[in-house]
Amino acid sequence: MTLARLAPILSALIFTACHSPPSPPPIATELPKSIGPGRGVDLATDASDVLNELKQNRIDFVARYYRAPESRWPALSFGEAQLLSSQGIKVVAVWESHSRKLSHFTYSSGYSDAVTAYWQARSISQPVGSAIYFAVDFNAQSLEPVDEYFRGIAAGLAAASNGGSEYAVGVYGSGAVCEAMKREGLARDSWLSNSIAWTDSIGYEDWNIRQGGRLPELSFNHDADEAKDDYGAFQIVGVGVAAANTPTTYAAAGPRDLIAPQAPQGGQSLTTAAVTSR
Repeated sequence: MTLARLAPILSALIFTACHSPPSPPPIATELPKSIGPGRGVDLATDASDVLNELKQNRIDFVARYYRAPESRWPALSFGEAQLLSSQGIKVVAVWESHSRKLSHFTYSSGYSDAVTAYWQARSISQPVGSAIYFAVDFNAQSLEPVDEYFRGIAAGLAAASNGGSEYAVGVYGSGAVCEAMKREGLARDSWLSNSIAWTDSIGYEDWNIRQGGRLPELSFNHDADEAKDDYGAFQIVGVGVAAANTPTTYAAAGPRDLIAPQAPQGGQSLTTAAVTSR
C-alpha cells in the first residue's frame, strides 16, 4: 500500500481513537428469521414517531440509517431499534454519507465509513451476523471507484472487529452496482434502488430488498420496500425501558487497536468468506 493511500486512514484512526464511544451494556439480542417475503419501508427520520401506524399497517421491517456525526438527519438509535423490536418489527441498517458523490467512493472513505458504521451498530447492540447496507445513491457508470470503496469497507469492518467479520455487508444501488458487488464477493446482500432508469436495474432479480414507491395507507414520508430470501434484518430483545431511553451519541469511530489494512495484491478479489458472516 502506498503512503498516499495509507495516510488518510491512519489520520482517521488517530482521530477516532481519541473520540471513542462507550461500549454498550451486554444485553440479549437475537437474529429473527428475516426470510422474505417481507413488506417494509425506509425513512430518514425516527420511526418511533410513527410506531402505531407501522404496526397497524402490518409493516414487517423498517430500514433506518447510520450516519456521519455531522449529519443533520437522525441516525438509528438504540431506543428506536428497541421500540421497533418490541412491536415485532424487524430493523434493517444502512449507512449513508456522501452517497451521491462519486468523489467519495475511494478505499479510504470506505474504510472510514465502515469503522464508523461498525461502532454505531455496536452502540445499538445490532446482533452479529446481521447486515449493514452501504448506499451507492447515484447511477454509477464506472464501477472501479465503487469496487475500491467496498474493498475499503471490508478492511474497515475487519479492523474494527479485530480481524473478524461480525456484520454482513449489503449494497444499495443500481442493478449494475448490486450485481458487481455480489459477483466480486464484496457484498452478501443487495438492495435495488427504485431508480429503475439506472444501469441494469430493469430485469435485475438477485435482490434481497427492492425499493418501490409510497404506500398510500401511510401518512408519513417514506419509500416502500419488499424483501425476499435472507435480507439481514434484526431485532433487539430483553431490554428494559430505562436502557431504551438512554440517549445514544456517536463519535467518528471506536476503540480497539485498529490495524492498517492490507491492499489487495495484483487485483485479487476478496472472497465472500473474508467479507461476510452468515
